[in-house]
Amino acid sequence: MTERTDTTEVLEALRGAVGEAFVASGDDINPDLTHDECLTSDAVVPLAVVRPASTAEVADVMRIASRHGVPVTARGSGTGLSGAAIPRTDGILVAFDRMSAVLEIDTDNHTATIQPGLTLDVFDEALAPLGLVYPVFPGEYSASLGGNVNTNAGGMRAVKYGVTRHHVLGLELVLADGTVMRTGGKYVKSSTGYDLTQLVIGSEGTLALVTEVTVKLQPRLPHAATVLAPFATLDGVTAAVPRVVDSGIGPRVLEYIDLLTMSAMTASSGLELGIPDDIRNQALAYLVVVLESAHPDRLDADVEALGTQLAELGAMDVYVLPEAAAGQIIELRERAFWLAKANGANDVVDTVVPRATIPRFMAKVSAIAEETGSWIAGCGHAGDGNVHLGIFQADPATRSQVLRAIFEAAVDVGGTISGEHGLGHAKRPYFLDLEDPAKVELMRRVKAAFDPDGILNPGVIF
Repeated sequence: MTERTDTTEVLEALRGAVGEAFVASGDDINPDLTHDECLTSDAVVPLAVVRPASTAEVADVMRIASRHGVPVTARGSGTGLSGAAIPRTDGILVAFDRMSAVLEIDTDNHTATIQPGLTLDVFDEALAPLGLVYPVFPGEYSASLGGNVNTNAGGMRAVKYGVTRHHVLGLELVLADGTVMRTGGKYVKSSTGYDLTQLVIGSEGTLALVTEVTVKLQPRLPHAATVLAPFATLDGVTAAVPRVVDSGIGPRVLEYIDLLTMSAMTASSGLELGIPDDIRNQALAYLVVVLESAHPDRLDADVEALGTQLAELGAMDVYVLPEAAAGQIIELRERAFWLAKANGANDVVDTVVPRATIPRFMAKVSAIAEETGSWIAGCGHAGDGNVHLGIFQADPATRSQVLRAIFEAAVDVGGTISGEHGLGHAKRPYFLDLEDPAKVELMRRVKAAFDPDGILNPGVIF
């Protein structure tokens, strides 16, 4: 892609494939499309941004890219946090905002088929009148379903419903050479060869471009209650989590929030939780539990049982939040990234560890912060061990040292680098350094089988 004639030929071919109005280059490229929400990756202006309207157009784009050896990066809403949607200067960015339809909602099979550019908020609006829900809510409702598939997004409801891969039944894919194929379907189980659907989920656009997604749906439970329990220590919170899970009440949300993050949340929003000063001044961590039910009387009984259990497990007190405060605290927790960003965080990362090891892992994080002169604030999905950390360390070299130490600590207690944000460009070096080399080599061979010329999101993961 160094000769001007090649660039001109590629742009002309792309315009022929998707229409001149839907190909942008140079100064015509919207700056918002040159980056995602990763705090440590620079914006990149690609050779072209294309906005296809159909699978056939995506296939044409990939055939052009394959023929000319041009890198291709897929983009949904650009809400990712690891730089996986940042294009190459010599590459094509495929933006899926024109492919955002709900193609089918099958109420008998409890499935829906949607296009990758559909956002979670629009999808939820379509399902609500039918009494159904797609229960994966990673915290940013403007995120696209295609992006969720590519990062295997999770979120606060994962403790009850699991993550994206637990809900995706089938995909339509466009391979690097333009081949279109389908994996899976509306059926819920299969023992027929390799599971290509699951292989693509979480691959961050390095194996194929997703053009349709078939997901399974759940009944939308109409009644919910939010319980807040302050604890004197984080260890107290994390020790309580397995017992809450064991109780059988099936919490929809089971989150911990440390003192620093809770203070920032309440200060930024004016949220009043009704906690007396003497308890608020002693609490170092909070457990937030959301219960749901189809029947209000059963919900009331579960809330009462949970309150008794939390008190026995060492909670300083237990509060059932009013509806407005409950909605606000969940919204603030979901937007913790934006809060950390607004307060000057230099990076926001996630790791995942066995939930019983969270106290040991967080003790290591505290030691890392002290040793490096950094400030690290945290919250996370206590029910599944997914820890989110805001890193306040301006020096890039020291920050890299901090990140490596955090990821190494996660691996040491049996966890891994990312639970839901993915690797992208930003976390790739730590993955390659800390992961088993045999596994990395096998992944490289899988990548080569899907994308022999290496044009799909090069630089991501590998």
